[in-house]
Amino acid sequence: MPAKPALRTELLFYLSFLAAAALLVGVATILVASAFAPDRTFALVMLLVALEVGVFVVFGRHLINRLVLWPLERVVATADAVADGDLARRAPDAETRDFATLAERLNRMTDHLLDAQSQLVRSEKLASIGRLAAGVAHEVGNPLGAIGTYVEVMRRRGADPEVVEGVTRELDRLDRIVRGLLDYARPGDEALTPLDPGAVLRGAYGLLEAQGALKPVVRPTLEIAADVPRILGRAHLLEQAIVNLVLNAVDAAAGGVVTLGARGWSYETRGARPQRDSDPYQVVYPRIPERRPARSDFSAGQPGALLYVADSGPGVPAEDREKVFEPFYTTKEPGRGTGLGLAIVARAVDAMGGVVWVDTAREGGAAFKMFFPSL
Repeated sequence: MPAKPALRTELLFYLSFLAAAALLVGVATILVASAFAPDRTFALVMLLVALEVGVFVVFGRHLINRLVLWPLERVVATADAVADGDLARRAPDAETRDFATLAERLNRMTDHLLDAQSQLVRSEKLASIGRLAAGVAHEVGNPLGAIGTYVEVMRRRGADPEVVEGVTRELDRLDRIVRGLLDYARPGDEALTPLDPGAVLRGAYGLLEAQGALKPVVRPTLEIAADVPRILGRAHLLEQAIVNLVLNAVDAAAGGVVTLGARGWSYETRGARPQRDSDPYQVVYPRIPERRPARSDFSAGQPGALLYVADSGPGVPAEDREKVFEPFYTTKEPGRGTGLGLAIVARAVDAMGGVVWVDTAREGGAAFKMFFPSL
């Protein structure tokens, strides 16, 4: 895309062109009038001056409107809309570099406001749901323990084995839900320490492989670049988040492909689609450019580490990409999931100062991505 001209350059060019044209026409008119109608030279010159002044005023007004007033009005209208709370409003591009830069800076400021608002809402939601989860887990945990005791008494007294087995199975399910609530509500008072996210990813991959969790997948792939920077975090929290994402990916892939990866990356809220190390040279995989979540403490082009888990499953619809991180929201069939796994991932990533989002994967399914600023 060619560089946009500066406003001053545009104005000087057009006004200089108009003045030069007026001068040439004036000189030509004087020469013609002197040669063919010398007695009317003065009248013709005055008429020409009046016409040129009119043309200069009309053209100058249009020029000022097109290059200055109309772009300024659009920027002011956008600023007023943002001030009234419409954070989805964006200033349009302009012909000149000055107003294009002004529109870009205003849009960037609006993006930062949106990021700060989203982070505040997300933090308040995490805190309130965390308190609720802790309370529910505490209140439900005690009755569950008592029910388990009564079930054991029923078993010893010769109750119907099928009934006892069914009750025990549902109690185990409730116990998993309560444990998930406790994991979600667990406070993050532990200090963040420097760690190598690539090493944590390798450890989680090795753990899942040793447990046989990756066997349903036809081709599990581990991609860790050499430029993964160190980050501040908690190794057990990051490993827990990776394990949850991989187990979800294995379920979604249904015998397909699951890819785990990590690389150094500069965070941008839009547009950038970096290649993986294994991608063919200059091959672009089409993806819908969507806004990614951010934190107000991220700077433009924030350097850090990008970790991702991608699969060849059905993917996540665009309308569900924010909902999947909410507690108890799940797309799985009843009885196959509690909807707490991704909520725990989101809370863990937020506690470590990062962000998590979901995109469309190169493999065709979902790509869950976690970004953490580098040290």
